[in-house]
Amino acid sequence: MIAEPFSTARLSLLPLEPRYAAEMTAVLADPALYAFTGGEPPTVAALGARYERQVAGPGRADEYWLNWVIQAGDELIGFVQSTVTGSTAEIAWVLGSAWQGHGYAKEAAIGLADWLKAQDLRVIAHIHPDHVASAAVARAAGLSRTDEMDDGEYLWT
Repeated sequence: MIAEPFSTARLSLLPLEPRYAAEMTAVLADPALYAFTGGEPPTVAALGARYERQVAGPGRADEYWLNWVIQAGDELIGFVQSTVTGSTAEIAWVLGSAWQGHGYAKEAAIGLADWLKAQDLRVIAHIHPDHVASAAVARAAGLSRTDEMDDGEYLWT
């Protein structure tokens, strides 16, 4: 299974390539993006190395890493990703702070969930209980919060 390009009404979702690291470093530069996930803004070198690892994949026959950058117009604005194991696809998304509040995260997550469902996969997400914006994105993508917690986050199915 590989990430294939797809589009939504306003966005192009492009399979991840290491060459996107420099532009994405600027997109991911706001420390506020890491409030719920931990970590800090990456350097170009660190993000390039991460993208190399992500493109290479996990090296396990039963798991796939699918990653896309989100493009609006001519600029990259964030990313979506999915780890596929068996028939389950766990999804996540990050949108740069400058592009939040315009429905882009919802549109990208809906597009991703639809793309994965077309591959006959069950879509899930893990969301921090206090991350109201991510909960709204998950809800828009057709997911519902369960009472199951994993590592301090709710499972959404």
